[in-house]
Amino acid sequence: MERHCPGNLVSTRQGACQRCARHAARGAAAALLVPAVWAWGAMRVAPAALLVPAVWAWGAMRAAPAPQAATPAGTAASGAPAAAALSAAAPAAEPAIAGFAAHYIAEWKTISVATSDLILQPDIEPEHYRYTWTITAHGIFKLAYSKPVTQRSSLVVENGRVRPLAYHGDDGSAQVNIDFDWAAGHARGTADGKPVDLILEDGTQDVMSIQIQVMEDLRRGSLPASFLIVDNNEIKEFRYSREGVARLRTDIGALDAVIVASQRAGSDRILRMWFAPALGFVPLQAERTRSGKLEFAMRIRTLNR
Repeated sequence: MERHCPGNLVSTRQGACQRCARHAARGAAAALLVPAVWAWGAMRVAPAALLVPAVWAWGAMRAAPAPQAATPAGTAASGAPAAAALSAAAPAAEPAIAGFAAHYIAEWKTISVATSDLILQPDIEPEHYRYTWTITAHGIFKLAYSKPVTQRSSLVVENGRVRPLAYHGDDGSAQVNIDFDWAAGHARGTADGKPVDLILEDGTQDVMSIQIQVMEDLRRGSLPASFLIVDNNEIKEFRYSREGVARLRTDIGALDAVIVASQRAGSDRILRMWFAPALGFVPLQAERTRSGKLEFAMRIRTLNR
């Protein structure tokens, strides 16, 4: 029997199609890491959204509701109790950036479409790190992404300031490779086989390094109102803001979180991420909404530190 696929892109006898699978898989990826997006254009992979910087894209400050005893895993309850707990937890946040490996489930409109992994690890030189995001599709979504989609940033963290050095993205059909030459003030490389040469301003991030910068800013208690992010062959500006605090019940336990939202000017897409002070501000979950409706989500399942 014929029915429309979730993306309303085409009609099929099985209720699923390759175009819909690609649409959903791309969207899920974007939710976690990217600001634009989770544009994963900056997210084609955010926040991601992750975190995103679409991450991922974030809005005005407001308070969150009071904790509920029966809050489902991965959902938030906020208010005075959460705020008090968070205030107590913040001083315990780690004094310096620490490596971690986090595993997430990716959902597209409540449908589980993939698993996602974020890994931050020290590089050979002091204060240098590699931050890698991998998303692996399952089920029918493998029709669109038979191989894992990956993004990787090599970066340096000095006194709370993150500087990307090189970025690599590969969705199985196209690649983006950007080198950041801070001495010359240019970001150069290729995107989808075309040359890229962008003028850098101080503080510019790539779609992966932005998440580490946000984590550092939260740890230091000062989040800028906007960031410039290199997304493929463009530099885009995203607005960021704290939206309050919440207590999340997750698969790794109940944790207090700071909510950060990012949004590109003129866009109706908002990426929200929940960062845990007690875990060095590792992201617990991310959600991308469009016109107030949830599109994509990433929720933590395991964490190794």
